[in-house]
Amino acid sequence: MERSVSQILPYDSSALAEKLLAAGQRILLVGEAGIGKSTLMRELARTLSAKGRQCRGISADPGSPAFGLPGTVSLGLWREDGWQVLAYEALCSLDAGRFRLPLVSAVKKLGEKPARGLMLVDAPGMVRGVAGAECLMGLVESLAIDTVLVLARRSKPLPLLPELQASNVRILAMEAHPQARRPGKKARDYKRTRLWRAHFGDAKEMNLDISELNLLGTPPPRDVAYAWAGRQCAFLQAGKTIGIGEIIALQADSLRVRLPRLAMASKTLLLRDACIENGLLVSAKPFAAANLQFLPPPEALPYPTKDYGGGPRPAVKLRGVYATLINGVFGDPLLHLRLQQQQRSLLFDLGDSGRLPTRIAHQVSDVFISHAHIDHIGGFLWLLRSRLGDFPCCRLFGPPGLLDHINGLIAGILWDRVGDTGPRFEIAEIHGACLRRTQVQAGYRESRDLPDLRIIDGKIVDEPSFTVRTVTLDHGTPVQAYAFESKAKLGVDKSALKTLNLPAGPWLKRLKSLADKGERKALIPLPGYGERQVGELAEALLTETPGEKLVYATDFAASDANRAALAGLAHKADVMFCEASFLEADSEQARRTGHLTTQACGNIATLADVTQLVPFHFSKRYEKCPETVYREISDVCSRVVSPK
Repeated sequence: MERSVSQILPYDSSALAEKLLAAGQRILLVGEAGIGKSTLMRELARTLSAKGRQCRGISADPGSPAFGLPGTVSLGLWREDGWQVLAYEALCSLDAGRFRLPLVSAVKKLGEKPARGLMLVDAPGMVRGVAGAECLMGLVESLAIDTVLVLARRSKPLPLLPELQASNVRILAMEAHPQARRPGKKARDYKRTRLWRAHFGDAKEMNLDISELNLLGTPPPRDVAYAWAGRQCAFLQAGKTIGIGEIIALQADSLRVRLPRLAMASKTLLLRDACIENGLLVSAKPFAAANLQFLPPPEALPYPTKDYGGGPRPAVKLRGVYATLINGVFGDPLLHLRLQQQQRSLLFDLGDSGRLPTRIAHQVSDVFISHAHIDHIGGFLWLLRSRLGDFPCCRLFGPPGLLDHINGLIAGILWDRVGDTGPRFEIAEIHGACLRRTQVQAGYRESRDLPDLRIIDGKIVDEPSFTVRTVTLDHGTPVQAYAFESKAKLGVDKSALKTLNLPAGPWLKRLKSLADKGERKALIPLPGYGERQVGELAEALLTETPGEKLVYATDFAASDANRAALAGLAHKADVMFCEASFLEADSEQARRTGHLTTQACGNIATLADVTQLVPFHFSKRYEKCPETVYREISDVCSRVVSPK
């Protein structure tokens, strides 16, 4: 038994096949991702089959399967020039590392099936750390492996060698093919998705009562309907997979599922994290935890002392947007949205702004004021001072009366030496369905009225990359809540472009532009390929990344009207920043001052079906026990994300 490796064999599948004829009956192929295990397994199976040896294989990499469906492990028999799938077991995950024990269990079930001849096993590309070691040893033991074939590069040490040498297996090492390369993430995602979509060639749909199902794995929370849509799911009977499909939607207790026509269903349903997101089969992000951090924001100046009283400081990263609650959950409201790749910032409220550097003020294009209480507008003087010079006009949106408040703050300063360099602002007051605009400049007493704009469906800003909507709430004074919504983006599927043998070039930009405008019948000239309609090309080449929604709402009473208005604005928002000023024990104080309690905040987020709730604007009476605030909110809302 060769338990040590004296040399690494040169890449030669034919010579290796001769060695395997004299080796054991079960061979495990091990190596890092993209090193060519699946390709080598095909070459070995073809060669051994040509020599009259029956060859079976197990594809044990659910993320990039050698054959079979993604999200499963499959048993195959080599026939003529390909693998014929004999059986499979669902994992409902693409992550072999996270679910390595279920993977080993599934592979063991397949390995127990009666078989003659050689069996080749394509292991996942995990070769480091505890996950790699546990998966390797689990596969060796569960399948009674007698030979491990390690694919490696001469420039790197053999992976998992101590574990292999400690096991009772024969070890063969072979150099990877020089052209073996791991495809990029997008290419893997697209290939995997094509395999998954082909699974539903003749599909059926069914509605199931979720309360009657035995749910296994790691299903999302039952009250978060959006998290179920697109999930890969498998029906089990007596521990065996009898059907694998995709969840379309969860509505109340009705679970709508898509399955191949001949697949069977049962009362036991397995779900993990394999999911269709943005049209691709990928690993779903952990629910309500992936893009929210509680860290010192990168654009904020260092906090002055270790006991700074602002409390946790949430920072949220969306696609192309980084949002930071500058003063923490206890400080003055001030949410900074940095639009990446644009050198542009948006501010929601203008509380204490001393923590923002001047360069941020230079990049602020729009400020969205909820109302003019001092903790929401007091930072305007920082913005005013920081924009002395030749800067573009900055827009300020807010409730009626905002113009008078801004003029009052400007008028309190002597402007005798600024000349034409006084900061300029466009003040836009929200009067129901009308946006009343006025331009003011420090150093000039006269303002200039601008034409009123009609507000349709709450939309006050509509730009190529995003919109901002608003609703008016009641705090004893009108208060504006805002929703920032990035727009969907079109991208090009490079693998599809290559498959169709089309060249990249400026025509792709025109294709995206016309497709975005809905001009599907327009013709696009292709270099050397004539003309094709936009609709045809878009369907074959373009992918769409949906937009995201972030909502900001603070200082309003828990009235039915306020709840309904905000829930409508925040419907299915990705992130909602919402005040939770008082604990339930202080609900009378909340009612008297027109603020929300923890329970009211959580109920609104649940009603709006948001993905993540970020509560803030806590009363400073709770500075020493913020965990109590988060606990009360989480008791009524599964969407709240609290600092660990």
